[in-house]
Amino acid sequence: VTGASFVVFNGALKTSSGFLAKSNIVEDGLMVQITPETMESLRQALRDKKDFKITCGKTDTGDIKEFVDICWVENEEKTNKG
Repeated sequence: VTGASFVVFNGALKTSSGFLAKSNIVEDGLMVQITPETMESLRQALRDKKDFKITCGKTDTGDIKEFVDICWVENEEKTNKG
């Protein structure tokens, strides 16, 4: 689990890169590089207020270790007020 002050979604990852998605720590935030198709799915999920999971790692390995989960919550008391 990684806490971050901000998240950047970059939809310019090429499918020929060999990655499903990539996540990197940038300063005190998180940058997630995704394909344009995944970006469109993410946008639709945000519009519909649906949870969304991004799987990070290489496409040719079955050993995927990172996920970026976007989750909508009912109780906002436990979220960052800032």
